Amino acid sequence: MRGELLLTPAEMARADALTIAGGIPGARLMENAGYAVADAICARFGQGCRAVVLCGMGNNGGDGFVVARVLKARGFAVRVALALPEGMTARDLKGDAAGAERAWRGDTVPATPDVFDGARVIVDALYGAGLSRDVSGRDAELIAAVNAARAGGARVYAVDLPSGIDGRTGEVRGTAVVADETVTFFRRKPGHLLLPGRTHCGRLRLAQIGIGPEVLAEIAPRAAVSGPALWAECWPDAAVDSHKYSRGAALVASGPLPSCGAARLAAEAALRTGAGIVTVATPPDAVATVAAWRAAFVVKPTADAAVLANLLREPRLRSAVLGPGLGLGDELWPAIRVALEGDMALLLDADAITQMSRRRDEAFALIKARKGEVVLTPHEGEFGRLFPDIGGSKLDRARAAAERSGAVVLLKGPDTVIAHPGGRAAVNENATAVLATAGSGDVLAGIIGGLIAAGRPAFEATALAAWLHGEAGRIAGPGSIADDIVAALRPALAAGCPETTLSYGDGAGDDVVATD
Repeated sequence: MRGELLLTPAEMARADALTIAGGIPGARLMENAGYAVADAICARFGQGCRAVVLCGMGNNGGDGFVVARVLKARGFAVRVALALPEGMTARDLKGDAAGAERAWRGDTVPATPDVFDGARVIVDALYGAGLSRDVSGRDAELIAAVNAARAGGARVYAVDLPSGIDGRTGEVRGTAVVADETVTFFRRKPGHLLLPGRTHCGRLRLAQIGIGPEVLAEIAPRAAVSGPALWAECWPDAAVDSHKYSRGAALVASGPLPSCGAARLAAEAALRTGAGIVTVATPPDAVATVAAWRAAFVVKPTADAAVLANLLREPRLRSAVLGPGLGLGDELWPAIRVALEGDMALLLDADAITQMSRRRDEAFALIKARKGEVVLTPHEGEFGRLFPDIGGSKLDRARAAAERSGAVVLLKGPDTVIAHPGGRAAVNENATAVLATAGSGDVLAGIIGGLIAAGRPAFEATALAAWLHGEAGRIAGPGSIADDIVAALRPALAAGCPETTLSYGDGAGDDVVATD
């Protein structure tokens, strides 16, 4: 898979193991990780600063011991708070963590809630990304004390992932540290991007600690960040000799006058992001309103679902967008079925998804039998209606839904996930609160419809659409409505395909990337 790959905790453990088997000692990786965290702290604080390093018994705690040693050598006043199961001591630490503890020559005390009193810096090295159980008891009390100290002015640095966050799912396992900065290693984890984990990480730094990118070929990760390295080849640039039909013809189906605004937003977004010509099929009462909205629309009156079905049989159509404001009447299903039986790329959103949820077995069979690709874009409520028995993390649910339906599934939210029926997945991270406005989803549907009309592969086009949607929201800014998001697509596209800023080296601290 292309792009900035995301590693699950199990895949990260495999990366560590392959690197160690290749001749780089685990202790060296731990040293490099500890130095990366210490460097992040020293970028803000200096000599005399009081720091408390909270260490658990695993390798994350070993990283913490290295951080403590480096900070002490740089003039910090450092104390290690060691949190071990009852009856255990530092002598019970194993492997590289035991070696890191032995190399620490400073103050070590049992971890208690009051140990953080007076600290300006707290290093959270209690758990790593691999936590897969709920935190309770004394450790939950320690996490509460860390968060209370942060509320009182201490700055919290998390090693790899804030303790209590599941690195695979982003879930809070009972309770979790809220960090100001998180330093992770080699590649980000899904829990850094998926909510609520993302909101616990604060500023995220990615540090290289000596793991070479060649291990990825053996690990074969199946998830990536939705960014330029994944979808750059799908950027909507038209060839100099293109014309409206070579760029792609799209159809957007509208509902009656009271709900035609959704289709208008989708149609304009499709025109701006790839489609050379967009036909809006609309009931007669909305024809004048739709036609007056944009002179570039081709408007076709559809007196009933049979007329719409005939329009969907047009052989020059490359894509169709069905759902925004379409309506929920059962009389519309035959037209949706015609679209599912056709070969054009298809975007199903909103009302079309609700229609499918009433007859999901038929709909999924039609999707799997057709040649053209299908994209489904449910929000959480629509997802629950269409896939009522699919549970788990957001990434797991999107993947399971894509496999079951045969469609590319975009599961909406601030941490939008895009999943391919073959198991590939991407997480989008640039959404803003501006997008939480009526009609925003219709704009997204149109962007996808325009990109797939232009012949882009559905998975990459959908990931790009999610990113463009977020970028347009950023440009539009606070106070914007969906109309402003459509307008902001022009400057987003005019800026051109952004260059990827991520590169990966082999040495400790190489290519540290910080994102807010």
